[in-house]
Amino acid sequence: MTTPYTVADYLFDRLGELGVDTVFGVPGDFTLGLLDHIDDRDDLSWVGTANELGAGYAADGYARMRGVGVVCSTFGVGELSAINAVAGAYAEHVAVLQLVGSPTEPVQAAGRPTHHSLGDGDFDHTLRMTVEVTVAQAKLTATTAPGEIDRVLATMVALHQPGYLSLPADVAEAPCTPPSGALAVPAATTDATVLRQFTAAALRLLDGRSPVVLADIYVHRAGAQDELDRFVKVGGLRYASLLWGRRVVDESGPGYLGLYLGAASSPEVRDAIENTACLVTAGVYFTDLISGFFSQHLDANVRIDLQPHTAVVAGEVFTGIEMSDALAALTDVIPPADPADTDPVPTPDAVPVADAVDADSPLSQAVLWERVATALTSSDIVLADQGTSFYGMAGQHLPHGAVFIGQPLWASIGYTLPAIVGAAVAAPERRPVLLIGDGAAQLTIAELGTIIRLRIPAVIVVVNNNGYTVERAIHGPDKAYNDIAAWNWTALPAAFGGTPDTVRAHRATTANELSAAFADAAERPGMLTLIEAVTGELDVPPVLEAVAEAAARANTKS
Repeated sequence: MTTPYTVADYLFDRLGELGVDTVFGVPGDFTLGLLDHIDDRDDLSWVGTANELGAGYAADGYARMRGVGVVCSTFGVGELSAINAVAGAYAEHVAVLQLVGSPTEPVQAAGRPTHHSLGDGDFDHTLRMTVEVTVAQAKLTATTAPGEIDRVLATMVALHQPGYLSLPADVAEAPCTPPSGALAVPAATTDATVLRQFTAAALRLLDGRSPVVLADIYVHRAGAQDELDRFVKVGGLRYASLLWGRRVVDESGPGYLGLYLGAASSPEVRDAIENTACLVTAGVYFTDLISGFFSQHLDANVRIDLQPHTAVVAGEVFTGIEMSDALAALTDVIPPADPADTDPVPTPDAVPVADAVDADSPLSQAVLWERVATALTSSDIVLADQGTSFYGMAGQHLPHGAVFIGQPLWASIGYTLPAIVGAAVAAPERRPVLLIGDGAAQLTIAELGTIIRLRIPAVIVVVNNNGYTVERAIHGPDKAYNDIAAWNWTALPAAFGGTPDTVRAHRATTANELSAAFADAAERPGMLTLIEAVTGELDVPPVLEAVAEAAARANTKS
């Protein structure tokens, strides 16, 4: 007997078209039938998490590697638990589908005071809440499901932001016709006339000069990384990135200058970016936490700014230009690099911090991040939580090929611990490396159990600095409100189901102990390694110190 094709089948077929092979979530009685459809498929897997917020973060991490992620939860309590993660994906332009299993249509039509509802007969409260953090929403019926599924998915893919589908339990099982063709995602195109006008304006500004390039995360969102790389290499250009977008450039390349953070930048990088005769900015979006609280000083008169669908040359705006096409046009007109000129950008000589201190002295932030950088490989996914981890890595170069993920705009601490679940599932060929503070980890530590259950061979560095060090740096260094509970971090893997055969845990209080922990992790690539790195509660990376001072000033201005 042939199993009837249903709305659930249609949805999962469309998600498969988008490269989705995993759904993250927590089961609930309104989703159980839907989850049976996942269980019956060979091309789709279910990853259950400890809570819906963790599932949302995991879907976000998956989407940052694959393009689209899915978080599935039950109506009301489940979807609101995940909404913080959906909001973060909205802010940072990550395509996450929030799939919500809801009560049957007859139950909703009768307005019954059903569990997980507000008891007033209105089952659309949460849908209306979600409108603010998604770009497309739909409450599916058997009649509207195919068209609405296509509309929501196509919109979220085109805009790189979340979508929302409410799927009543009975509608999921309703008969449906399979898709008759591929999902039609609106494709933005470049206006050829406008592109010619842009190129002419850029040529006038360039005037035969080689520009300096500053790149950021929207290069990745626009899918223009290859074009950016070719532009830089063909022109032999000097380039920098913002902290948010460091995954879009090769930090091992000869033209790499470093990270630009406004007034918090190194003098060399700041001078190169702010005092150049011509600057090309690609996908740059300044937020407070990556610009030293808007301390950037870029001269619009010498700037060519490229965004996903627009370009600006010395203040003249050109709409209808895709970033990839703009970069290709610039590549065609810039002076080519002289093959003889292959010397890398000079950087100030410095004695490695770890070599300048006693390796058995208490571990410092400076030594910690240098040792972390030394241990990274080209195949790593590095997730740095907002705080000392994110800013500590600002002073270190990443190996070519490594992927760096942070969340500096939404800046929800604890995000990276569940996100590494999704990133690891999306890219199992890469080693996941998680850098997170103790306070942040306490918010989402339940997903350590998920990491252990899935046998994800991550390296997790928990920076134990006895509380909220970022907040201490901004205000109240001795205040009790910046304290947290002291946990036995190395005992946690066992508490969450780890065994000596699957997990190694280390406590590092010195450089030598930290190096030994990383060496042990390298010798056991198939195991999870948790490293508790103990640093002083007032020890902060230099970049974070500058940002914290700027934050303190911004928060006290009247």
